[in-house]
Amino acid sequence: MKTKITFLFALLFVGFAGFAQQDEECMTKLSIFHEYVKAKNYDAAYEPWMAVRNKCPKFNIAIYIDGEKILEDKIDKAQGAEKATLINDLLKLWEQRLEYYPSKTPKGQFLAESCQVQYDNKELLNKTDEELYNCFDAAYKADKETFTNPKSLYTYFSLMVELYDAKKKTPAELFDKYDDVAEKIEEEVKNYSEKLNPIIAKEEEGTPLSGKEPAYKKYYESYLLNYDIVSGGMDKLLGDRANCDNLIPLYEKDFEANKMNITWVRRAVAKMYEKECTDSPLFVKLVNAQHELNPSASSAYYLGVLKDKEGKSSEAVKFYQQAIDLETDSYKKSKIVYQVGTKFKKAGNYGKARNYFRQALQLNPSNGRPYLAIAAMYAASANNCGDTAFNKRAVYWLAADEAAKAGRVDATLKKASAQSVASYKAKAPSRQDVFSCGCSGTVIKIGCWIGASVTVPNI
Repeated sequence: MKTKITFLFALLFVGFAGFAQQDEECMTKLSIFHEYVKAKNYDAAYEPWMAVRNKCPKFNIAIYIDGEKILEDKIDKAQGAEKATLINDLLKLWEQRLEYYPSKTPKGQFLAESCQVQYDNKELLNKTDEELYNCFDAAYKADKETFTNPKSLYTYFSLMVELYDAKKKTPAELFDKYDDVAEKIEEEVKNYSEKLNPIIAKEEEGTPLSGKEPAYKKYYESYLLNYDIVSGGMDKLLGDRANCDNLIPLYEKDFEANKMNITWVRRAVAKMYEKECTDSPLFVKLVNAQHELNPSASSAYYLGVLKDKEGKSSEAVKFYQQAIDLETDSYKKSKIVYQVGTKFKKAGNYGKARNYFRQALQLNPSNGRPYLAIAAMYAASANNCGDTAFNKRAVYWLAADEAAKAGRVDATLKKASAQSVASYKAKAPSRQDVFSCGCSGTVIKIGCWIGASVTVPNI
């Protein structure tokens, strides 16, 4: 019997003590259904698989890995009551896997997947939004660490919005859940960005990727793209439900009860800043409360914002620099540096802004937004930094080059990058202009704060 088991199949049994003493029938039928699954003959695999599942549920994790494929195939082909029965059996299969193979079954991942299947078939399974929200909420609370699927995170929050609109959840619950999910997404973005950064840095140095690096790059970028889509979708869902008219009364009402709760205060400050409610006296009170409770890079940055609003720019810069110095995490530091660069960009101090944007790129090479910001500043300076009409327009080539880098390093910005590049190139000298000046291939030095050179394209 054993001599007929292929080496690949034998790998499934590595680590199982007493292999020779296992039930002979289960061993035989497991071999049969596994071979059928490898051949994608799921109908033939079903009967021997069910026999092993019912008789020897602890025999091998292949029962659950292959069983998922077998049931999903049957679900795809079924309709009505039969489909509902099969879906419920798939949910039961995941429960069994959690019971018999807990160390090989990330709880948050599988519970969230179970909730998602129920949500995707909620009419067929007769599930209410409240039942589904409670399902996702239980999964999130049971194992937040492995509850990472972008689609499920979005569904989880969208159900909160549905319940809020149905007046079954309060504004505080809505905003708290937004913060919960948004912070989880940010954790995952940080995770994948840090994995992607060495690969991007290698490419930008001109070093070819090797081994599995291209595959890893594609994998990391796909998750970052999906998280970006989910994040944007959540913001759209939240919409005006979180405008200043709603936020300020809520936070004012809850301030006394929560003023010693650093998580609540930190989130309230961030939300008011994000929604541009910074003119409210409450924002000042919240920022000061945050800094008193936990002086940090975040609180120092917001103190800088307050000084800026008071017109005390030099004091604001000191706080911004303090925020940068206090932050030790490169990814988080890059976000603060980028925000400070944006402040200088809005103030028209492009030279300083570029320095911060370049620093942000060094800290987090896979974020292309600083490149788009630099490109926009170049474009805005075209009339001031060129000494002739042709050279003024040549600045747009520089802007296009910077914008192109954004799409190269950041998969979430490919569309925005391409649109910016096309816009800048349309404003740059045309082929006819280059032909007329006879300057094809020459190098133009761009002055003022830009201080760079651009080569006229060959025609």
